[in-house]
Amino acid sequence: MKIVASSDWRDAIPFDTLVLVADVVPGEPTRCFTCGADSEPRERTELWAYKHRHPKNHDGYVRFYCAEHRPAIQRPLAAASLAPARGTGRPASRPAAERRVSKPTIPDRVRAMCPNCFVEVSATGECGMCGWAA
Repeated sequence: MKIVASSDWRDAIPFDTLVLVADVVPGEPTRCFTCGADSEPRERTELWAYKHRHPKNHDGYVRFYCAEHRPAIQRPLAAASLAPARGTGRPASRPAAERRVSKPTIPDRVRAMCPNCFVEVSATGECGMCGWAA
């Protein structure tokens, strides 16, 4: 059996963008997520849909917000402002290979093994399976 993700109206909403709820999914009046379940239902033309990112679900999740509670959209910084400045006009003092620092290699430790169980012996020197002492 093959398990496949289903598709619905939430897939059409882009991430981190406000969309009018009436344009996405028509229907009866509904409530703002922030106002809560005790608030009065609002018309879908007064609510905004916002698709949030989720760390464990790649589809994210959608919440409805009224005009007072809609989230502020943070625009990503331009790629030019993120890139480091290049071409300072002066030549590099050393070649790139010399500037790299290599990390010293750490040899693997030889760990004590139990001759009966063939498992690694703990730091106390006693096998946790059979009790053999090194």
